[in-house]
Amino acid sequence: MTDIREKKDHVKMHLKDLRQNLKKMHLAVTEELILPQPEEVKTLMNKLDHLLKLIESK
Repeated sequence: MTDIREKKDHVKMHLKDLRQNLKKMHLAVTEELILPQPEEVKTLMNKLDHLLKLIESK
């Protein structure tokens, strides 16, 4: 049972981090009219891939 809870907490942490990063990126694009750097986008994509692997592993 603790493994499931730990996994759930880990996923929540990743989702929270991704949400904050995407929110910051969205504000930069919409309010400041600044496009994100390619490295920022790649980093977020890697985090999403990591999260997907975490969710799919059972």
